[in-house]
Amino acid sequence: MSGKMIMFDSDSERFQLRAVGVACKDNKVLIHRAEKDDFWSLPGGRIEMLESSEDTLVREMKEELGIDIEVERLLWVSENFFEYENKVFHELGFYYQMKLPEDCHLFGENGEFAGDEQGIKLIFKWQPIDRLDDLVLYPTFLKRTLTTKLEGIEHIIETEP
Repeated sequence: MSGKMIMFDSDSERFQLRAVGVACKDNKVLIHRAEKDDFWSLPGGRIEMLESSEDTLVREMKEELGIDIEVERLLWVSENFFEYENKVFHELGFYYQMKLPEDCHLFGENGEFAGDEQGIKLIFKWQPIDRLDDLVLYPTFLKRTLTTKLEGIEHIIETEP
């Protein structure tokens, strides 16, 4: 791998390719945010040049949480348009159901716990799926899709407010 993230900037715009993981346990979903942010999202990261989206997810979970995950299946492909830090983003995301190891130490975590992304402090927590409306979660389609049973793969195009 080259270590180059698939991301292109043009003036105040950015395109990025992202792999995202959905981990559920006891009707809760694993979410995270950067310490500086006031919103939550699902864990994952930018895909690197010549790296598959599945390999990206495995790498990111190892980097951020020190765990080895298994990628189970593709759930959603998302084209998401939003603004963040004075840039307009066009993000293409691959959302996978992922399986954490049976003996994973994260299952015992209550409340918030720390992760790290190359020096950026991350905050993780298990959020009850039936309480997703209690927080700001992006992309917003997750509040709908995490609470419905999915057969097959869904393609989602969303423009954030």
